[in-house]
Amino acid sequence: MELERPLPHPITPEARPYWDGAREGKLMIPRCTACGKAFLYPRVRCPFCASRDIEWIRASGRGRLHAFEIAHQILNRAFKVKTPVVLAMVELEEGPRLLTNLVNVEPDPARLRCDMPVEVVFEKQTEEITLPMFQPAGGAR
Repeated sequence: MELERPLPHPITPEARPYWDGAREGKLMIPRCTACGKAFLYPRVRCPFCASRDIEWIRASGRGRLHAFEIAHQILNRAFKVKTPVVLAMVELEEGPRLLTNLVNVEPDPARLRCDMPVEVVFEKQTEEITLPMFQPAGGAR
C-alpha cells in the first residue's frame, strides 16, 4: 500500500495519548490541572505555568478556521496528496490551535472563510496512525 503522505512517528510518551485517541476516533489534548489551560503540542510541562500536572481530556472536536492556504503544488515528493489541498490552522473550542487539513470542502477561496465553524474527522492511514482532519461543521459541503 502506497501512502499519500509521510506519517508521524509517535514515539514520545508525551504524545502517545494523542495518537491512541486519534486511532479510536477521539481528539485528545493535554490540559494543565494547575492553571486549567489546554495546549498543543503535547509536552511534559504546561507552556503557561510550567506545572508538570498534566491530564488528557477529550476535546469536543469543534473549532473555527483560524487561517488557511490552498496549495496547488506540493514541493515535497513524499506527499502524493492530490492537489489542490487546503492547509488549515484550526482553533479548537478548548483554546489550542492545530495545523491540519480541511477536507470535504471545495478548495475555493469563495467557499472558505476565516472563523467558519469546523469539526474533526479522522482519516485512517495505517493500523497504527490515524490523522485528525477537519471539515466544515455539519458535514461535507
